[in-house]
Amino acid sequence: MVEKVITLENVSLPEFLGVENNNIKEVAAAFPMSKIISRGNEIRIKGTTPEITRITDILDSLMEHYQKYGKLTHENVKEYISGGTQPEARPEIVADDDVLVYGTKGVVVRAKTANQQKLVEAAEKHDLVFAVGPAGTGKTYTAVAIAVRALKNKEVRKIIITRPAVEAGENLGFLPGDLKEKIDPYLRPIYDALDDMIPAEKLKYYLENRIIEIAPLAYMRGRTLNNAFILLDEAQNTTPMQMKMFLTRMGPSSKAIITGDRSQIDLPHKQKSGLIESVDILKNIKGIAFVELDGRDVVRHRLVKEIIAAYEEAGQ
Repeated sequence: MVEKVITLENVSLPEFLGVENNNIKEVAAAFPMSKIISRGNEIRIKGTTPEITRITDILDSLMEHYQKYGKLTHENVKEYISGGTQPEARPEIVADDDVLVYGTKGVVVRAKTANQQKLVEAAEKHDLVFAVGPAGTGKTYTAVAIAVRALKNKEVRKIIITRPAVEAGENLGFLPGDLKEKIDPYLRPIYDALDDMIPAEKLKYYLENRIIEIAPLAYMRGRTLNNAFILLDEAQNTTPMQMKMFLTRMGPSSKAIITGDRSQIDLPHKQKSGLIESVDILKNIKGIAFVELDGRDVVRHRLVKEIIAAYEEAGQ
């Protein structure tokens, strides 16, 4: 009898192990001659070398499945134990070419409207994309999904998300707490999107190891961002100088999506928006894409479309 210990990292243990460890119990039941014990984030296996090798292969496959799809069902476990067709080969998965991310708790993230799909396609073909449209059109959520997909596919090494903290006048030093605590209130929609797309334990790991970095726009100055997917959200609240500073941060092998809403500028009166100016200045540069979203792309409550239309009619 030999023994092997497998340490589970970057997973939500309840989701991976199953209710009352039922997923691991299923594996153990398939190998009655071996002993499999789950304790904390460790799985201890005792048995013959051939069985331990087989059990390890199954657990590796389950880990890969969980990392890709963000969930692991009891049926998935049975399928891998039986050595049957893996999920990647199933017709329903192959047919889902438009899926951006298999998120947490069964969430499947994909473009829901024609203009959201245009944003996805623009990001695939261009290194810099502007996505402009009113609230509720899914521009930020879709941009985050595109970035997460690029990270999962190892197209980039990290994601950097930034947003101008207009309400704090970018003077974040006067606020209590560390950098993360200071900027978090302004980035709540980003965190909500990430929570949908990445398991909690893995997201925590990404944030702690700066694989996903959340930072206020003021902290981008002087940096060169290499091998990264960079998102600038709420770009209508940048000044022209801030926008120019951000645009010149891109390093080799980097991609960027800039999202904004012309109708929600919170800058001081008479202060020009960096978003509006940059769209005008850069409109003829090859390699930069511009995607316009409108009321038809609103994916929130049905009343949001009517609210947006009413405000537009009133010239607001």
